[in-house]
Amino acid sequence: MTMTLAFDVYGTLVDPMGMSRLLAEDAGDRAEAVAALWREKQLEFSFRKGLMKVYEDFGVCTRQALRYAMATHKLSMSGERENELMAAYLSLPAFDDSLPALKSLKGQYPLFAFSNGSYPALEKVLGHNNLLAQFDGLVSVDDIKSFKPDPAVYTYARRVTGAWDKPLCLVSSNAWDVIGARAAGLLAVWVKRNPDKVFEDWGIQPSAVIKSLSELPETLKGL
Repeated sequence: MTMTLAFDVYGTLVDPMGMSRLLAEDAGDRAEAVAALWREKQLEFSFRKGLMKVYEDFGVCTRQALRYAMATHKLSMSGERENELMAAYLSLPAFDDSLPALKSLKGQYPLFAFSNGSYPALEKVLGHNNLLAQFDGLVSVDDIKSFKPDPAVYTYARRVTGAWDKPLCLVSSNAWDVIGARAAGLLAVWVKRNPDKVFEDWGIQPSAVIKSLSELPETLKGL
C-alpha cells in the first residue's frame, strides 16, 4: 500500500528566517529578533483565528504579525516598505535539502504540499524555489477556512489527497504540526532542523525524527 506524503511548507521546505536579511534595513542588529517574533506571532495569530472561527488567510496573519513585531521593538515602517516585505515573503529561500529530497522521492510516493498558506502564495514561493513541479498537488487550509492544527484540516488533507484507505504521512519541522497530525491519526515525521529544539511533552510522539530531509527516503522505509 503506497504511502502519501504531505509536506509542510513554511519552516520545513522554505525558511521564514530568511526575512532577517531584508529586515536588517529596518531593524539593524535586531533583525533576527524581529524576524523570529514575526514568525512566532504569525503562527499564534493563525491559531487564535482558527479557534475564534474568524478566518482570514495566512497572508493577513503574516502582515499583522509583522506590524506586531515591529511595534514590539519600537520600530516604524512605511506602508510601502511593509508591502515590499510582504512581497518578499513570497520568495522565501528554500532549505538546501528541500529540492534534492523531493526529487529523490518523486515517482516513489504521491507528494503534496500541505500548508496554512493560500494557493497563490504557495504557488509563488514553491515556484520561486523550483519546488512546485515536484508535487502532485497542493493542499491549502484556505479551502475549509481554518488552520492547522484543527483536526478538520488534517481530515480534509486525507480527502483531497485520496488517502482515506492508505497511510498519509505529514513531514514537518513544526512540532505543533506533528502533534496535530498524530492526534488526527496521521503518521508524522518531525524534521528537527534545530538540535536544541525541544519536542513538547504531550504524550504524543512523532512517527520518526530526522535532522535533515536528506534522511527522509531511508526513514520512510521503516514506517
